[in-house]
Amino acid sequence: MELHFASRMKDYEEGIFQVLNEKKNELERQGRKVYNLSVGTPDFKPQQRIIDAVVSAAGKPENYKYALRDLPELTDAVISRYQKRYGVQLEPEEIMSVYGSQEGIAHVGLSLCDEGDIVLVPDPGYPIFAIGPSLAGAKLVTYPLTEENHWLPDLEALGETADKAKFMIVSYPMNPICKCAPHSFYEELIPWAKAHELVIIHDNAYSDIIYDGRQGISILSIPGAKEVCVEFYSLSKSYNYTGARMGFLTGNRELVQNFKKLRSQIDYGTFLPVQYGAIAALTGPDEPVLLQCEEYRKRRDALCGGFRSIGWNVPDSEGTMFAWAPVPEGFEDDTAFVMELMEKTGVLCTPGSSFGELGKGHVRFALTLPVETIREAVEAVRRSGILSR
Repeated sequence: MELHFASRMKDYEEGIFQVLNEKKNELERQGRKVYNLSVGTPDFKPQQRIIDAVVSAAGKPENYKYALRDLPELTDAVISRYQKRYGVQLEPEEIMSVYGSQEGIAHVGLSLCDEGDIVLVPDPGYPIFAIGPSLAGAKLVTYPLTEENHWLPDLEALGETADKAKFMIVSYPMNPICKCAPHSFYEELIPWAKAHELVIIHDNAYSDIIYDGRQGISILSIPGAKEVCVEFYSLSKSYNYTGARMGFLTGNRELVQNFKKLRSQIDYGTFLPVQYGAIAALTGPDEPVLLQCEEYRKRRDALCGGFRSIGWNVPDSEGTMFAWAPVPEGFEDDTAFVMELMEKTGVLCTPGSSFGELGKGHVRFALTLPVETIREAVEAVRRSGILSR
């Protein structure tokens, strides 16, 4: 029997992370030292109070039933966190949980799009920004993010397309380009979206990992944002709650309730011990989150400053747990450079072309190793001579 698969599966070939992982395993089998700076999985531990909350709840048999809904205490914790952290007042109907932002972004288009509807996604951009709408049969239109425009979308140039589009995905601080948006951008974006009757979906995964005095905000803090916006908020990066898969969609009541209706057909609620751990995270002190950000800042300085000191112009990341850089002089193909870098130095990073057409000629580093290990990686690159090509 010949099996026939959905045509969309042609778009989901073996990911670059799988290819890099296979190469990493090969180097390790050879006894080589590998510096894995490719995948953005935090290496920090969750706060002990979060672990204790999960363990305590997991010891109670009644917590193994279907949750069916978010605990009222969890909703209250999100309300409290948004008020304290962003100065945003949320109502319970403006909040729903998702299995992390990745899952939420993957499925929210199903609640908004009909086949062929236009969706605006960034280039470069995190892959799920495009994959999610494509699952809903949307027509993807990319908007360029370039240094010439300060890594912001040119809203004026998008005017006619915006009139036809269903929604637009925006994310700052942004993975992979590691740039922040000024407050003035959001103040322009909201009335622009209203004028074009366009929904804005903001991915706010990294507002707690931001550097040099910049302020991570919620888009919902901008006047009028709730009329046209929803925001994904994640516990993965701020609280290292990655495997628990806990995130939220917040904002416009109608959009949240519409998505909640869709997910009620495929979901029986987040495992209750995971919810109790999330409550502990959201109601805990800010100090551990701030200290973690400072550690990421030290790693950024070790990596970006370290590479600049040996002749590779790697700009300082403004936010996120990543750094974004042009490939060194003498190289053009970012994927070929990544493979040669790995072979010669054991340093793994991600080719920018995996984040879109405009990512070509760049690479992304994840700040997921301690400062001293990052310094070792920089030294391995220096000794290899690859920058002298």
